[in-house]
Amino acid sequence: MGDEPRAQMEQRTPRGLDNTDRTLIALLQHDGRASFTALAKAVGLSEGAVRQRVQRLLRDETMQIVAVTDPANVGLGRQAMVGIRVQGDPRAVSDQLSGLPDVHYVVLTAGGYDLLAEVACRDDEHLLSVLNDDIRPIPGVVSTETLVYLKLAKQTYAWGNLTR
Repeated sequence: MGDEPRAQMEQRTPRGLDNTDRTLIALLQHDGRASFTALAKAVGLSEGAVRQRVQRLLRDETMQIVAVTDPANVGLGRQAMVGIRVQGDPRAVSDQLSGLPDVHYVVLTAGGYDLLAEVACRDDEHLLSVLNDDIRPIPGVVSTETLVYLKLAKQTYAWGNLTR
């Protein structure tokens, strides 16, 4: 694992997106299975031109096309955000957290916590195991605070869609 997540993050540079790129992203956010033919018709380009744009957006890691699940519907009924305070470089802890299978989101922050980690677990016993066996033993972790999700009120992935 090493420095892979950090190196990948540092290599990304924002690229300029034109209105057609943004429209394609918005259309794919609405329906990730839209055909190149349908996308081409919507943006007024050839199917080949749309295919090239979509492949570039994927290759440049500007977007991903993935299946998004409701954790509760796939047996992960306990979700939580874990605030983590770290002694030393939080990037090293972030790299370790990023390698844990039950941790799905890791953010370095400024404020009361050095890191936030979102976890999805089967139940409270599984959450306890992730906290005590996986997260707290990581070198540099000083303390954690667990915020258990009671209800998911909104989940969206429409970031960067400026066509609204």
